[in-house]
Amino acid sequence: MEKQDRISAVSRMQSYMAEHLNEEITLEALGEAAGYSKYHAARVFKELTGLTPFQAIRALRLTQGAAALQQPREKVVDAALASGFDSHEGFTRAFARRFAINPQDYRRKTPAVAWFTAYPIEAYYQLKEGKSMGKVSTPAIVTVTPVERPPRKLILKRTVRATDYLSMCEEVGCDWEGLFNSIPEKLDTFCACDLPPRLVAPGTGPHAFGVEVPADYDKPIPAGCDAIDLPACTLLFFQSAPYEREADFGMAYESVYAAVAAYQPERYGWQFAPELGPKCTFAAKPTTGARQAVPVKPIGQPGAKE
Repeated sequence: MEKQDRISAVSRMQSYMAEHLNEEITLEALGEAAGYSKYHAARVFKELTGLTPFQAIRALRLTQGAAALQQPREKVVDAALASGFDSHEGFTRAFARRFAINPQDYRRKTPAVAWFTAYPIEAYYQLKEGKSMGKVSTPAIVTVTPVERPPRKLILKRTVRATDYLSMCEEVGCDWEGLFNSIPEKLDTFCACDLPPRLVAPGTGPHAFGVEVPADYDKPIPAGCDAIDLPACTLLFFQSAPYEREADFGMAYESVYAAVAAYQPERYGWQFAPELGPKCTFAAKPTTGARQAVPVKPIGQPGAKE
C-alpha cells in the first residue's frame, strides 16, 4: 500500500467521522470508507495520526460537548447525549480525563482547555513534504476587508527557532489551536502570528501562535503563554476564495500571500502599520478559504513606537 494511498484512506475516514459524528460509527463503516478491511484501515489510521479511530471519535465528541456547554442553557446531560454518551456519569468521567475539569465546572467557568483538532491528513503531509498533492482547482480571487479592532489582548505561545507553521508545530506542538479556540471570548479564531520587533520577548523569535481577546479578559492565562496589550487599530483582512479539496489549502494561502505582497495601501489612504500589532494568519478551510489580517493606519497617523 503506497504512502499516498494510505494518506487518502485516512482522509476518507476523517471525512466519514466528521459527517457521521452524531451517529453510531462502526469500524466496518470506516473500513468501507477507507476502501480496505476494517483492521487494515484501523492500523493505517493509527500509523498516520497516532490515534486509533475510536480515540479520535471520542476526542471529537468530547470537544463537541465542551463547545455545547459554553451555551448558557445547555445541560450536562443534554451535552452528554448529543456527544454520543449513554449516561451523564460516563460523559463526566471521560470529559474530566480529557480536559482535567468536570463538565459542571467547565460550564460555569469556561476556562481555556485543549479542544481536539482533527488536522486534515492530506494538508499535514502536504506541509511536511513541501509539495502539492494534486491539481489546484481554486481561482486566485482574494477579497480585502477593513475591520476595526478595539484595544485588546493577545494571548500567545511564543517560539524560539521556528521559521514557518510546520516548524512552529514541531517546536511547541499543535494543541494550541484547540486551546485558543476554546476561549469563548475570543475575537476571532486561533492564528499564527508574525510579531513586530517590539512584541518579541528576549530569547524568543518573531513567530507565535495566538488569539485575541477583549482588553478586560481576566480569566487565567494558559500555562506556557503570555498576554500582551494591543492598541486599537484597523486590520485589513485578505481572504481567498473557497476551495473544494483539502489539499488545495496551500494554493489558497499562496494567493493570499501574493495579494498582501502586491497590495498598495497608499492608493486607498492607508499604510501598513506593523508597529500596531502582529500579522495574523488564520486556519484555512474549504468553505471560507485562507485569511490573513494585516494592521494598517491612515497615512500620516503616528503609531506605536518599535
